[in-house]
Amino acid sequence: MTNLLIKLFIKDYQNTSNFRVRESYGKFASIAGIASNLLLFLIKIIAGIVFNSISITADAINNLSDSGSSIITLIGFKISGKPADENHPYGHKRMEYVSGLIVSFIILVLGLQLIINSISKIINPQATKFSIISVFVLVVSIMIKFWQSMFYRKIGKRIKSTTLIATSIDSRNDILSTSAVLIATIVTYLTGFNLDGYMGVVVALFILVSGVGLVKETISPLIGTAPTKELVDKIYNKILSYDGIIGLHDLTVHSYGEGQCFASVHCEVSAENDIMVSHDIIDNIERDFLNDEGINLVIHLDPVVTNDPRTDRLRDEVEYILKNLSPQIGMHDFRVVWGVSHSNLIFDVVVPFDFQWSDDELIKLISDKIYEFNPNYHSVIIVDHDYVPTN
Repeated sequence: MTNLLIKLFIKDYQNTSNFRVRESYGKFASIAGIASNLLLFLIKIIAGIVFNSISITADAINNLSDSGSSIITLIGFKISGKPADENHPYGHKRMEYVSGLIVSFIILVLGLQLIINSISKIINPQATKFSIISVFVLVVSIMIKFWQSMFYRKIGKRIKSTTLIATSIDSRNDILSTSAVLIATIVTYLTGFNLDGYMGVVVALFILVSGVGLVKETISPLIGTAPTKELVDKIYNKILSYDGIIGLHDLTVHSYGEGQCFASVHCEVSAENDIMVSHDIIDNIERDFLNDEGINLVIHLDPVVTNDPRTDRLRDEVEYILKNLSPQIGMHDFRVVWGVSHSNLIFDVVVPFDFQWSDDELIKLISDKIYEFNPNYHSVIIVDHDYVPTN
């Protein structure tokens, strides 16, 4: 059914890399969410009032919040589709994350309010009216929420939207909360023990858990997250596939929303090569990344001396020392200032962000090991923290 709706309402639906098509997907999903959640709210709020059920009423309010969330998501997709301008040179695509964050806080506020109301119902219980109609309403709600969850998940994966995937998880949680209300209704009818207020608390807790999860989901890309291992591997492997590139380091990747990726990296080339030839290689790599991967890549050229046997042997010795300290330590930009009484070894080391030693501890460890190897070698070390490819 989802595929049929996509074909009917989204023009050029297969071209998901196009930002206009992606925006259409987001708007379509948001409008479908608004309509279906409003329908659920109206059905449940009537049932909750008629049958005096705080848990059904709480579930109805949850659906209303979902509808409001879809409206905010719709606005977020609309704004994120705006092109870059003078004040926002990287575009507006992060508004999708901002809309998700607003939705998360709305859910948290509603959850807190509902848990207060439910506790009040536990302290001052009121008799609920059982009806096959209320059971039917809850069953239909579960079925619609199941469809919603699959619907949001399918579209979220297709356009790589963290907001829609999070909304899919929220719909899945709604299935559990509505099922809890259904169980409470049936148990209360069969046993006479009023579970209405207790299940209202359960529903409210589901809402709160969902809100906290959504906050975590949407705030991370706003703060800035590390790229995936797959993306890091792809960048490393693609750059190293070009003739003339000896190595690379200091990779940084910044995402300003889906399809807005900027990266910079240092590429090592032989110092003996013609600078114009090396510069041409760099230009080709940057152009290919933009055309093939949609990544705005900026490369810094690092010439490396490759024809000095004495420096090469010393580089191998230092690499051996580093590997013995930890296989996680990498090295780049190695050079030597040779002197009469002593020589300076100048280089950068690369370690993961969660490395076992602090930067100062690592510098001292390496310097001490090199001094033990030869007291005439003085170390000048800079510690970098880089993304580590898996291969």
